[in-house]
Order: sequence, then C-alpha cells, then structure tokens
Amino acid sequence: MSVRTESSSTSHRAGFACFVGRPNAGKSTLTNALVGTKVAITSTRPQTTRHTVRGIVHRPDAQLVLVDTPGLHKPRTLLGERLNDVVRTTWAEVDVIGFCLPADQKLGPGDRYIAKELAGIKKTPKVAIVTKTDLVDSEQLAAQLIAVDRLGKELDIEWAEIVPVSATGNDQVSLLADLLAQLLPEGPALYPEGDLTDEPEQIMVAELIREAALEGVRDELPHSIAVVVEEMLPREGRPPSKPLLDVHANIYIERPSQKGIVIGPKGSRLKDVGTKSRRHIEALLGTPVFLDLHVKVAKDWQRDPKQLRKLGF
Repeated sequence: MSVRTESSSTSHRAGFACFVGRPNAGKSTLTNALVGTKVAITSTRPQTTRHTVRGIVHRPDAQLVLVDTPGLHKPRTLLGERLNDVVRTTWAEVDVIGFCLPADQKLGPGDRYIAKELAGIKKTPKVAIVTKTDLVDSEQLAAQLIAVDRLGKELDIEWAEIVPVSATGNDQVSLLADLLAQLLPEGPALYPEGDLTDEPEQIMVAELIREAALEGVRDELPHSIAVVVEEMLPREGRPPSKPLLDVHANIYIERPSQKGIVIGPKGSRLKDVGTKSRRHIEALLGTPVFLDLHVKVAKDWQRDPKQLRKLGF
C-alpha cells in the first residue's frame, strides 16, 4: 500500500509581493486590477500613496498578498524620508518584489536609483513589470522591454520575469498573477477567504476622501493634503432597515492660503469632494453614509515631527 502525496505542482502557495517604482509608475492601479476592486487610491499626481496598502488575491492554488508602497523618490521633506523608510522596510519583509516601469516613459535617473537599491537585495526574486502598455505601440514596447533587460544586466539583477502589463486594459494581469504566485513559498492561506485588504476601514475611508480631494487642484497642493477620519458612528434612532453611518473627517493643509483652493468658490469644490468620496465610501462599507468634512490648517505638517505623528505618519 502506498501513500499518495500532493505534488509540488498542485500544492498551495501563500506570501507577500510588493510593487515598487518611482512615483506614478502605475503601482496602485495594478494592485486594484489584481485584487479586482479598489483597495488603493489612484491619481495622476505622483506620490499619491502614503501608506503600504495590502490587497489580497485569492486563488485555488495560492493566496497572493500585494503590498502597494509609496513611490521611492529623492525626499525633500521629513514626510518624504519616512515614506522612503516605509518602502525599504517593506522590501525586507516580502517574498517577491515587482519593479514597475511605465512603458510610455524612457528609463530615467529615478528608475536607475531604485534598480541600484534592488541590486543589493540578493535573495528575494524580482519581477520587472512594464506597466501602461496600452499607451504605446508595439515598437515602443519592444524598445522598453529591451531597455529593462539591459538595465538588469548592467546592475547584475537577474529578473525572474519581465512582464508587459496594462492594468486599465486588463491585459496580461492574470498572467502576472500566475507568475507572482509561482514565486511564493508553499503554505496555507494567510487571510480568510473573502478578505480583500487588511487596511482598517477608517484609513481606507480617509484615503478615499484624499483621492477625491486630489482631483483638479493645483500642482503643488496634493502633497500638502492629509485626511484624518475623526469618527465613524451609526446614526442613533434609525430603524435597522434604514441605517446611516455618520463619518466626520478633517482635511488638513499646510497654509491658510490653501484653504480656499480646497473649499472652492462658495464651497463648491469641497461639496464635490464630499459627493465623489461618499459614493466610494458607501460602496466600500455597503451602507448609506452622511459625510461631514472640514478643512483645517496644520502648518508645515510635512516637516513637523509632532504634526506627522498626529496625522498618522
């Protein structure tokens, strides 16, 4: 009588993969595409992501926990230094690293800076992900793939894979998930079936408000915006069939002159921020929401250690 053992090809894998890259390389959009729902906020503005966001991909053969990190950049503020520290700490803790490089932009100093740091991490497998392929033709894409391969050879980085992907067009997203899953260690699932993120609800709500606040503001303002949810409580006296969640949040900016930009003429921008973010918050939480927003000044908070702690950094 023989005992049948499960082959390695059918065993379950589970682990963490992080996406790194310079700001606005498509990391958050890719995270959302792989998870199948919004777990990370996105914006055309660089340095949108300020926390590590974990998105969980459930598969029959694997559980892939994606860690979307802030863009690694040359810091100009204490906030920037702390965000870079978050990225480097994450690299040391994951099972595989995905390096995102946009197809529509030639490799630049920012990409080389990150690649040199990755070259020092010898044991962790690295996948080069050429993002935003929907924005280029086949000739441009081929040139970028060759450039990425050459970059690896120059810095003695052995790419486990080089994968072109379009998150918005859902092109090769499933293939990327397959490749990442194969690089994870064998083991049971780390999170319960159905969990899509381990982010606290208040953090996710704050991020959705900040995403809405980033739209349509002046170039220098997004880095000055932070959001803190002060309170989330069910409205008392409501029947179970008509629940309402009261969400009270503050939008912080650094200077009094920025207040008018966020609020807009006669409060029009702030009202628009509330309308857009409330729609996403209700979809996230599955309940009607009353959103109360206030704009406050936290002077030079990106450079002030005390203010950074207060705002959760």
